[in-house]
Amino acid sequence: MASKRDRSRSRLLAALSGTHDGRPAWVDRLELGDDAGFFGPGSAAWAVHGGMPTMVAGIRALLVQTLHPGAMAGVHDHSRFGEDPLGRLAGTIQWLTIVTYGDTVFATEESARVGKYHARVVGTYLDAQGVERPYAASDPELLAWVHLAFTDSFLACHTIWGGPIPGGADGYVKEWATAGELVGVETPPRSEQELRDQLDAFASAGILKSDERVAEAVRFIRHPPLPKPMLAGYRVLFAGAVASLPDDYRRMLGLRRSRLPVVWATARALGTIHRLLGNRSPSEDAARSRIARITAQGSRSTAA
Repeated sequence: MASKRDRSRSRLLAALSGTHDGRPAWVDRLELGDDAGFFGPGSAAWAVHGGMPTMVAGIRALLVQTLHPGAMAGVHDHSRFGEDPLGRLAGTIQWLTIVTYGDTVFATEESARVGKYHARVVGTYLDAQGVERPYAASDPELLAWVHLAFTDSFLACHTIWGGPIPGGADGYVKEWATAGELVGVETPPRSEQELRDQLDAFASAGILKSDERVAEAVRFIRHPPLPKPMLAGYRVLFAGAVASLPDDYRRMLGLRRSRLPVVWATARALGTIHRLLGNRSPSEDAARSRIARITAQGSRSTAA
């Protein structure tokens, strides 16, 4: 019979990847290809996305994204998040992982797949001034906001709970601008200061909005329909995500930072997850296998 630890690991892997062994079919393709990808070993993207703080960053990014009424409308009107949150999570992780660890062809193809989905997400929403506006998930403004929320959240959470980043914060923002461009972001930030400036520009322009639709989304993110054994750990990670938010965002989201030592508790929870999952993901192992093969082929060619 499977041990309690094995069952916990299986549930977590199923939530993150859609498979109980943590290796969905698309991981096999990460071993294929003829280049190291857009990033590679030693990159800031590998350091950030290969770390446990991504567990908190994903929650934080979802919370921040809800503050743009156009992005919120797209999720509300078209997303299957409410019906299949784990399936949508697995889809997002698939894109993140392929762009991070895949060769350039695979990363570009996966981003194109996401772009085709965005093209179908259209509708209208009420902006912060109460004016009805059309939206499409492929609109430059919405793509920019989602990219900023993602970049800021992953950087912030890794800064709190992760280790050193090659090239520092600027290195990560500059590298991940490539991912933004792959999905159609026109002018992604290329330094931490540019990231801050672009986030501030959304706030100062009066674009962000808090309403009942945002409150509904926050309630769902706070209490998702996860398997019962996972809920206690998730509550800790959610509290950590809230603690990592700027005060202005917390106020707009109707959230308060816990008085408990949630940063410490989140670190402990991430340590437990790390021990449960192991040191490296199957995706990183597959990417390293591809790169080792390419390096070996290059060495043989040189020797010949």
